[in-house]
Amino acid sequence: MTTKLSFATFNLYNLNEPGLPLYKNSRPWTNEEYSRKIAFTSSMLRLMKADVFGFQELWHAASLRRTLAEAGVEHDYEPLVPDGHAGGRIVCAAAVRKDILVGEPEWITSFPDIFRLSSGGDDAQTSGISVNISSFSRPVLHLTIRPRDDTEEIHVYICHFKSKGPTWISSEPWYDRDIYSKHSEAIGAAISTVRRTAEATALRMILTERMKGTNTPVVVLGDVNDGLLSNTLNILTGQPNYLTGFSTGGGDADLYTAQTLQEYRSTRDVYYTHVFQNERESLDQILFSQEFYDNSRKRIWAFEGLEVNNDHLNFEDHREIGSNDHGVVRARFKYDPVVTS
Repeated sequence: MTTKLSFATFNLYNLNEPGLPLYKNSRPWTNEEYSRKIAFTSSMLRLMKADVFGFQELWHAASLRRTLAEAGVEHDYEPLVPDGHAGGRIVCAAAVRKDILVGEPEWITSFPDIFRLSSGGDDAQTSGISVNISSFSRPVLHLTIRPRDDTEEIHVYICHFKSKGPTWISSEPWYDRDIYSKHSEAIGAAISTVRRTAEATALRMILTERMKGTNTPVVVLGDVNDGLLSNTLNILTGQPNYLTGFSTGGGDADLYTAQTLQEYRSTRDVYYTHVFQNERESLDQILFSQEFYDNSRKRIWAFEGLEVNNDHLNFEDHREIGSNDHGVVRARFKYDPVVTS
C-alpha cells in the first residue's frame, strides 16, 4: 500500500486553447505561444510528480488533457474538469492519480446557506456593517482520494480567491468620474479585499463542517492571493499552535501550513511563489488538517518536505517562454501514524 503521498498547487496562468478570448484586456494565445505554454506546463508535471495536482486558471479541458499527454502521464492521472468546460470561463481543476481517486468531484459555487457577514457594531463607537456576497468567483473543487485501504478518505479542496488587484469600478452606475477617479484604486482594492475575505470565510465554514468533531483528513490547495500572516490565511487556518510537544498537539478544525513546517526545517526562509513590482510573496498555499501535522496526537501522515519551483519568476515575459506567473508548490508526506498504547 501507499507509503508516500504528495500534493501540488499550480496556477496555470490562463491555460486556454489558442485563439480563444481570455480576460477583456488580454490577447488570446497564438499557436506558437500555446505550444510553448503546453511544453512548460507538461515539464512541470514531470518534474514535480505529485499524486494530486490542484490547478487554478484553467479555461479549457482540452488544454489540460493535451498537457497530460505531452507529459506522458495521461494513463496515470485522471483530469478533473467540469463537463463542457470549453474556454468560456476560469475554473479550478485537478489531475489525480487514478489508483487513489474515489467518488465524483464537485465544484462548489454558492456560499453556505448560513453564511453571514453582518453586524450592528460591537460597541457604541462602531457603526453597522453588512456584506452581500453569496458565491465564489472561482468555484472551489472538492474531491476525495484514498491512498490506503486502512485509512479514511482524504478530502481535498482546490481554491482560487480574489486577487489583490483593484476591482474595476468605472462601469458601476454610481460611479462619477469627477468624484471617484482619484479614489478608484483605493475603493477597488478594498472591494477585492472584502471579496477575498468573504471567500476565505465561506470556505472556512465548509471546512469546519467537514472537520469539527471528526477524524476526517483534509487538504486545501490554492492560490489564496495572500501571504502566510494575512487575515485570509488566519481565517482559513484557525491560527493553530505549532509549538507543542511531540504527538501532543493538533486542533480538531485547524489547518496547518506546509510553508511553516518547511521553515522549521531550514535556517532561512526563501519561500515565494509570486513576484509583483519586485516584491516576492507567498500567495500559493498547501494547508492540511491535524492528520498531517507532525506533532499531532492524531497524526497519520508525517510531513517530509516542501519544494517550490519558482526560477521562471525571474523572467517576466511569460508569453515568450511559455511559463506561468506563479511558483509551483509541492508538499510531501509519509505514512507514519502515531502509535497509541
